[in-house]
Amino acid sequence: MHTGTRFGILVVGLVASCALTAEPASRWYSEEQVAAGRVLYQEHCAGCHGPNAEGTADWKKPRPDGKYPPPPLNGTAHAWHHRMSVLKRTIDRGGVPLGGWMPGFQGKFTEAEKEALIAFIQSHWPDEVYAAWVERGGLK
Repeated sequence: MHTGTRFGILVVGLVASCALTAEPASRWYSEEQVAAGRVLYQEHCAGCHGPNAEGTADWKKPRPDGKYPPPPLNGTAHAWHHRMSVLKRTIDRGGVPLGGWMPGFQGKFTEAEKEALIAFIQSHWPDEVYAAWVERGGLK
């Protein structure tokens, strides 16, 4: 066996071993918040963003009116780039200021309900995405 091949196998084995033993990133929210957020999300958000926060097909492509379709909220689009305060502001003001057509929910949800919605959405984010969000200052 070629030395480079053995080294490659060793590295792959070490990476896989570390991935299996790595602790998941601790999250700011509780399971109760996720459960409460699930109810709110299914009632107010799932019709556009999908029942599992998967968004719509071709969400990066503007519609004929120039507005963008609902993006995924499951960590595969851009929601994870935004701090907590921006996520709450987007819930309040909607997506129109960002080029979308999501209505604003100002006055519809309490702070606790907005946090529950965000908790439900973030419960779909892989640990790597959540950790990157925290590292970018997401909790601010």
